Amino acid sequence: MNEQARRPRQQGKPYRRPKKDPVRMLAFEALRAVDERDAYANLVLPPLLRKAREKGDFDGRDAALATELVYGTLRRQGTYDAVIAACVDRPLREVDPPVLDVLSLGAHQLLGTRIPTHAAVSASVELARVVLGDGRAKFVNAVLRKIAQHDLDGWIEQVAPPYDDDPEDHLAIVHSHPRWVVSALWDSLGGGRAGIEDLLEADNERPEVNLVARPGRATADELLGALGAEAALPGRWSPYAVRLSEGGEPGAIDAVREGRAGVQDEGSQLVALALANAPLDGPDRAWLDGCAGPGGKAAMLAGLAAERGALLLASEKQPHRAKLVAKALHGNPGPYQVIAADGTRPPWRSGTFDRVLMDVPCTGLGALRRRPEARWRRRPEDLDGFAPLQRGLLRTALDSVRVGGVVGYATCSPHLAETRAVVDDVLKQHDAELLDARPLFPGVPALGDGPDVQLWPHLHGTDAMYLALIRRTG
Repeated sequence: MNEQARRPRQQGKPYRRPKKDPVRMLAFEALRAVDERDAYANLVLPPLLRKAREKGDFDGRDAALATELVYGTLRRQGTYDAVIAACVDRPLREVDPPVLDVLSLGAHQLLGTRIPTHAAVSASVELARVVLGDGRAKFVNAVLRKIAQHDLDGWIEQVAPPYDDDPEDHLAIVHSHPRWVVSALWDSLGGGRAGIEDLLEADNERPEVNLVARPGRATADELLGALGAEAALPGRWSPYAVRLSEGGEPGAIDAVREGRAGVQDEGSQLVALALANAPLDGPDRAWLDGCAGPGGKAAMLAGLAAERGALLLASEKQPHRAKLVAKALHGNPGPYQVIAADGTRPPWRSGTFDRVLMDVPCTGLGALRRRPEARWRRRPEDLDGFAPLQRGLLRTALDSVRVGGVVGYATCSPHLAETRAVVDDVLKQHDAELLDARPLFPGVPALGDGPDVQLWPHLHGTDAMYLALIRRTG
């Protein structure tokens, strides 16, 4: 009798090779890229989805689920971290990041979707077996079974302090924002609890995809006709905007493929339009976009300038971003030029331009709907890093515009340190005056006391864009 025959049969279930789920594998891969490489999901996810479709692994429903798993997990990361922390016997910082990503994906399926409990747990454990191994999959299974004992409201009642005891920490956990971001947004927004809750909740909603018909090259009616009434709606405020219905595909539209239209938030469109339509004393021949990358506002301004026979100079410090600007402006009907230049050390002469847009680098707290992971990467000290650059760029803008010309100072952040504080500081050192920007946002409600304008996701359906219009007086 051979050795194999003498060996007693092992009791229990035979080993089963883990089953790969392409949807959850892709979601995990995207989360790892966000964590390991500081990548942005909106840049990582599309090529992963495209590759999966090409391999035949995905259909439209699979892509929608993978997108929901990635963005939902990132948006609710703060809430899920608090729940997971209550279910493990060690600080979260001691949990390996890949394990935490699997747990977070599982938590989102359990607490943030309609996926049945048994399916959410079993699919997450299978994913853990594939990417982590059987040993750590047992840990994932134990934690997720604890999480499954309560729904989201039940967990929030356990892990969030009462609002009356600590309003900011309560809102931070309930709405999954860092506490300092909650405080900053509340300071900028003002008002009571209802407004800040509406804003934080809007940050966690999937934003609409907005298209822009670039002036002189396409029209909103053309885009609406190409898409059809079921796939698109007119913009709320911008005459160049079109809102895609869920599932609409920008790349399927001829005008987008040809560069005559593009994807652009309606708030960004309104900022460019406001600068272009600001009242001007004297000639209107030369415009500057001083921080032009990646080119959305520059493309709008170039088209609007061409309608008046004006030239646009689009300047961008980073050469690779300057190439994106050139691509966005290619085919513009009027004169334009794209250069790679440092806006704080400009190559042009003082007083050259009639209109100047300076959409400065910032923390991006106004676009958390689109880049949910940014809320976890930013720190309060980042404001100190941006402050000198923002002030320097605004000073350049005021020096670059002629007397009587207009500067638009814009940010995609509502933080007061990046908006009014910058404008107030720079105006103390220049002969300039603030213009009332509100009349240049026709039909847009809830614009506040002015003279500057702050847009909000929960009030306007846009990113939280800020604009101050300034006329040089001397």
